[in-house]
Amino acid sequence: MLDFSATYTDQYQLAMSEVYFKKGQKDHTAVFDYYFRKLPYDGGYAIFAGLQDLLKIIEGLRFSEKDIEYLKEQDFDADFLEYLKDFKFRGNIYSVLEGDVVFPTRPILQVEANIIEAQIIETLLLNLLNFQTLIATKASRIKLVSGDRALLDFGLRRAQGPGGYYATRAAIIGGFNGTSNVIAGRDFHIPVSGTMAHSFIQSYDDELSAFRDFAEGRPKDCVLLVDTYDTLKSGLPNAIKVAKEMEERGHKLMAIRLDSGDLAYLSKESRKMLDKEGLDYVKIAASNQLEEDVIKSLLEQGARIDIFGVGTNLVIGRPNGALDGVYKLAYSNEKPRIKISENIVKITLPHKKQVYRLRDSAGKCVGGDLIALSEENEMNEMIHPFEPYKQMKLDRLKKEALLQPVMIGGKSKIEQKSLQEIAKYSADRLAEIPLEYKRFNNPHIYKIGISKALKQERDNLIDAFKK
Repeated sequence: MLDFSATYTDQYQLAMSEVYFKKGQKDHTAVFDYYFRKLPYDGGYAIFAGLQDLLKIIEGLRFSEKDIEYLKEQDFDADFLEYLKDFKFRGNIYSVLEGDVVFPTRPILQVEANIIEAQIIETLLLNLLNFQTLIATKASRIKLVSGDRALLDFGLRRAQGPGGYYATRAAIIGGFNGTSNVIAGRDFHIPVSGTMAHSFIQSYDDELSAFRDFAEGRPKDCVLLVDTYDTLKSGLPNAIKVAKEMEERGHKLMAIRLDSGDLAYLSKESRKMLDKEGLDYVKIAASNQLEEDVIKSLLEQGARIDIFGVGTNLVIGRPNGALDGVYKLAYSNEKPRIKISENIVKITLPHKKQVYRLRDSAGKCVGGDLIALSEENEMNEMIHPFEPYKQMKLDRLKKEALLQPVMIGGKSKIEQKSLQEIAKYSADRLAEIPLEYKRFNNPHIYKIGISKALKQERDNLIDAFKK
């Protein structure tokens, strides 16, 4: 895991915290909601990722002596800096579990802490959760179109700096099987996979010699890149020759890789040539600016590809680049809080809340989540948050509470899971969502509603401030 200091925040978090401290408000309890307003990729769902990392980092978040000296140079108050020397997050966090399917406008996570602690972790929280959720969602979309084919993350070299480290983690949660990213493989216990670059082949006087040396050096996981000169006339015949030589030594060629040209055509021709030589066990891998639309098209054309290596478009979250997750105050100093806007979508929901997934009598997801006050018991209907004439009766529906205590008193309360376990949970949760919400073109809109009591609280606050 990368190292983090409590200065991994924005200046205005510290500026506001200093004022809270000076005005005697440092012990005021605050509740903040984390959510996003718009689904990425014009899709119908998102995959929540980054929680386990966030909790680990928050547990150890401190201001070092170096941090304090730097903040002194920024003209922060001496007494406030003394307070920061003992900074530690001691609050509570309630969240959906990592890997769950999430939707816009409803809280995904709630922070309950003194207002300074809650404020200082905001930037870190948004940075980790927004990015990993974006990439996990992209990976999930690629997984949906790829079926049971293997998916490898090849994106580190094209990622935005160290973002590639966490992009790899998120890709596994979204359904990828492995990565070329060695440090992420080490830290997150992810299968690491790699082939060769064109430069390796170019460094030899002939392609066959390059293949032979590579096969000798990597006999257990040999993948040969066959498109440096001529895929079907040179690369593939040489790969077949080396595969036969490997068989004589008791080894098997794992795969060939296509990285350019007409991938659908080349994969079909390669499969024919390999099978003709009795090499039906040799898999075909493909790379080169792949993403969900390209993979979907390749498979519709009958491409014979077993492994997709996806790089740039995965780790930068193309075409979105960012998730618009926000962190909004809902309660502080014993009072509900609200932000009012002329744009009704930006009006926040006050109070500490709970979110429920709605299910029918058989436990099947019906395509809706309810936001209610945390202490509510009777919830018989839900109302559209912005279009109150849209309502839905809940009498016959079961309600699954989604926000669980994941950190209490600054200590993580969830069992540490492997990425494979989180990915399995994510796949299971996604499978529960009806197909119409997962289609790529014009997905059905998942229903998000608020309880009657929460609507009344929001309306009362709006009226009070307007007066």
